Amino acid sequence: MLYEDDFEFEEQPANIRDRAIPGKGPGGGGSGGGGGGDRRRRAGGNGGGRRYPGGNRTRGYGSRSAGQELPESAKPARDLLGEILERMGVGPIDIAYIPRPEGEYLEVSGPDLGMLIGRHGNTLEALNLVFNNILNAGVRNNRHYFTIDAEGYRARRADNLKNLALDTMERVLRDKSPQKLEPMLPSERKIVHLALADSENVRTESEGEEPERCVVIFPK
Repeated sequence: MLYEDDFEFEEQPANIRDRAIPGKGPGGGGSGGGGGGDRRRRAGGNGGGRRYPGGNRTRGYGSRSAGQELPESAKPARDLLGEILERMGVGPIDIAYIPRPEGEYLEVSGPDLGMLIGRHGNTLEALNLVFNNILNAGVRNNRHYFTIDAEGYRARRADNLKNLALDTMERVLRDKSPQKLEPMLPSERKIVHLALADSENVRTESEGEEPERCVVIFPK
């Protein structure tokens, strides 16, 4: 389910959307979606590791958790993220693939990721937009979107937002009046929308202009 808040690739002009990306190999899109479970597959160890400039630690792009392989559909995304972070000078890092109910996560782990997260997660949000646009450039069907996380920052935020959505829904039903949540990033508003999408008692809408745009929960 998509909402007006989502960064939709087709909103870009066709000459930008379908442009060729230098150095981008075939299969960058792929199909797939989030899955259940929370089994962590760490990038690293065997399979295509890179040497991080200026250090002795290998940038791992393989999989080494309990013998489970990274899904083929996620490998181009993992490699692309590793290349972007290397060019940004972020490292040394590991990249893990984590399926969550709201989607697939690529979690970055490393000793110093404050710069990557940014204030209130704004840097991660911007990186995620650029990353998914590059990953899906020229792909018209079966686009594949990932959430980039750093040390579990966005996963924890997602869990908190789901709890906030459910608590606010109870208040809306009790008071029989709409409740406005705090301004949020587009990806965060999407989490709230999805958390209440199947409710028969409330509906959600986004109101306002960025950066003060927020979710309002209404009784049905």
